[in-house]
Amino acid sequence: GEVPVSQSLIKAASNVCFSFFVLAVLAVTVVAVTYQPPDPWLQSSAAITTSLARVLPNSSFLQPDDSLLPTGEDFPSPSAAPGAAAAAQRDAADQALTSAGGNATAGTCDPDAPLNCTDPRVLAAVKAFNAKAFFRRSIVFLSYEAPVRGPKPGQCDVAWRFRNRREKSWRRYRDYRRFELTPGDGCALDITKVGKFRSGKNAARPPRPKGPKKPRVAAPPVDAEINDTIPLVGSEAEFRRGKYLYYMRGGDHCKSMNQFIWSFLCGLGEAKFLNRTFVMDLNMCLSGAHTEDGKDVDGKDFRYYFDFEHLKESVSLVEEGNFLKDWRRWDKKKGPGRISVRKVPTYKVTPMQLKRDKSNIIWRQFDGHEPENYWYRVCEGRAAKVIQRPWYAIWKSKRLMNIVTEIAGRMDWDYDGLHVVRGWKAMNKKMYPNLDADTSPDAIVDKVTKLIKPWRNLYIATNEPFYNYFDKLRSHYHVHLLDDYKELWSNTSEWYNETTAINNGKDVPFDAYMKVIVDTEVFYRSKAKVETFNNLTRDCKDGINTCNL
Repeated sequence: GEVPVSQSLIKAASNVCFSFFVLAVLAVTVVAVTYQPPDPWLQSSAAITTSLARVLPNSSFLQPDDSLLPTGEDFPSPSAAPGAAAAAQRDAADQALTSAGGNATAGTCDPDAPLNCTDPRVLAAVKAFNAKAFFRRSIVFLSYEAPVRGPKPGQCDVAWRFRNRREKSWRRYRDYRRFELTPGDGCALDITKVGKFRSGKNAARPPRPKGPKKPRVAAPPVDAEINDTIPLVGSEAEFRRGKYLYYMRGGDHCKSMNQFIWSFLCGLGEAKFLNRTFVMDLNMCLSGAHTEDGKDVDGKDFRYYFDFEHLKESVSLVEEGNFLKDWRRWDKKKGPGRISVRKVPTYKVTPMQLKRDKSNIIWRQFDGHEPENYWYRVCEGRAAKVIQRPWYAIWKSKRLMNIVTEIAGRMDWDYDGLHVVRGWKAMNKKMYPNLDADTSPDAIVDKVTKLIKPWRNLYIATNEPFYNYFDKLRSHYHVHLLDDYKELWSNTSEWYNETTAINNGKDVPFDAYMKVIVDTEVFYRSKAKVETFNNLTRDCKDGINTCNL
């Protein structure tokens, strides 16, 4: 017999409900499998600030500071960084030119003719070799320069620009190598020998002229792309049109570098919020936490540690010394023509209260006692919700990163890394009960040999002062330490020449914080990584009972 209509309707409805249920289960399953919580390192400046704010003011500022606070190039945020799009277009154009040049071939060739480095086949052979040799080494080749003759027949020196995928900035670096070439099949050229990093000295840039006298020793090549000259206000009219935010020196001076960055970015964030130009003091005091004798050293230059060129391209700023001279020079008129100033004696006056202020200069004075006179106090409380620290504006010094590139390049970017933290933490048995034993030479050998293949290049980043501490690893690996590369900051180096020029001809010591920057950045570029608090010890990075905080 026929099925009643009511039963048919019930059956149809149940089928529809079951279908919806199955779809809902599938949707929930897909979301559960594919969802990943937002990673604060890949988000905006606000997200980065929120993440770091959980730990910085309460812990990092109160303990000896022997680690690096992340800076802008550690975060992939091209949309936030001014100039990134233009850099990407430059790189694309360079790569297009590189590809176009790599297709050049000669119609006829004489295998017995002497090698001519201007022959298009030379550059084509070098490009093909590099593409194969560096395929898995995080190197992006951007552009090549014309090959030049080497010191012997059959040798050509070739220079190129590249960037490292492990670095999130758009910085470009330079390498130049010596190639030996012989005729191959057909009209091709075969590369039979390649020099190490920057071995092609004939393709290196000539040094900048330094006067009429010729130096007895040839100066090293310089990085012509660094432009960290100080911006100047062009005229009185321009100065009077400007709106400035001036932070007087506060209690942050001579505090740890982490506190300096945290506070400095607060000031830059407030200036951006107020749509004002920040008045910046390039003079820094290096905290004893970063010096070998534990004493504070004043008179350091911001440009020793950070990329001033990138900073001035990213935010509006003027240098304090020039600003004060211009202010005194042009503020001579009385009455309506006088440059207007609002003095702000305490951080408790919030950025929101200053938003509508029309004064030429807002002058925050930070007169109180510590911690009332710390710059970062301006960005606490309600202000934390409206001030975004411009992390993208702070990059590490290109001069220091050139040293990083040289060290990594000498290992052909094919090395593993070991980070060993000792120092005061290894001595503090109360906070780190196991660290000293877990990082003893025998314990390190036992653990590292289980994690890294034998006879690899092994770069060891460490604060252990005893050079021979890691000698037992030399029976298993090709060990590299920062001190193996001292000539890169010696008085014959590019770094020395350029920092001395900044410092009015006076020597600049390669201090402990510079060493931490270089050491850490070389480690970051390694392939396999063995870290102290992930692999070597069960102690917590910030001390006992902090692993889950």
